Amino acid sequence: MSIRVQNLTKEYKQQRAVNQISLSVEPGEIVGFLGPNGAGKSTTMKIATGYLAPTEGTVEVNGFDVRTHSMDVRRSVGYLPEHNPLYLDLYVKEYLRFAGSLHGLRGAELSRRIADMIELVGLGREQHKRIGQLSKGYRQRVGLAQALLHNPPVLILDEPTTGLDPNQLAEIRQVIRDAGQNKTVLFSTHIMQEVEAICDRVVIINRGQIVADGPLSQLRRTSTDEGVVVVAEFEGKLSNPALLASLPGVERVEPLERGHYRITATPNTDLRASIFRLAADQNLTLVGLRQQENSLESIFKELTK
Repeated sequence: MSIRVQNLTKEYKQQRAVNQISLSVEPGEIVGFLGPNGAGKSTTMKIATGYLAPTEGTVEVNGFDVRTHSMDVRRSVGYLPEHNPLYLDLYVKEYLRFAGSLHGLRGAELSRRIADMIELVGLGREQHKRIGQLSKGYRQRVGLAQALLHNPPVLILDEPTTGLDPNQLAEIRQVIRDAGQNKTVLFSTHIMQEVEAICDRVVIINRGQIVADGPLSQLRRTSTDEGVVVVAEFEGKLSNPALLASLPGVERVEPLERGHYRITATPNTDLRASIFRLAADQNLTLVGLRQQENSLESIFKELTK
């Protein structure tokens, strides 16, 4: 087990930032760590990297306890903090050489790893610049390169795609996906599409406590407060959309384009059979019918409101 958190608590004077949380992340798993600002995400990540000490509980990374084997934990982790700390007066390759030397890389091996990371995160055209000359997106790439440089088994990434444009987002998501094939990845983000695109599992924390933990498909099935949403497509507009609103359990009917209707019903209602019967009884041509899953954004709002 690459990351193991048991009954973790962190207090700052009178404030309890993390309250008795437990979670584990397996090798080769990519887990999205979500929560509103101040929920305890960054605190948990800082404890897992050895940057902060826990008040109570235990955290093990790659088999090492963060209290008793802090240096072994740091050797095992590639960490990109929320606020990416960089030496702006250093050149990109100069900074990566310095970062690699801290992990004991030397000579030809260090040069090879630097070249590999520059190619991996797309820094080729910027590698001869000072970090202070780079845009925010490229500075994030430098931070990600240093996190991967020593080939750690565990990656902990706090808001790794901050400041990236859409093209850069796609590239960095692919880097994280590729890394997840042979590493454990725990990362936080506020971009829900990013989680849906690359995560095996989602952990949501709110006010210092975990409120959801599981595959996204499972969270969508168990999150029902938003109701059931079905999109029905008819051949042309309905002369009487109120027929849809009259079906049992229907709460709202929204006309969309070209004969499409979004129908929201109470939780655990299956509208499909009712809509088929209605179409048959009214001689309506039903072209398509699909049930929408709850979006991650709606699930997030529901669990953290």
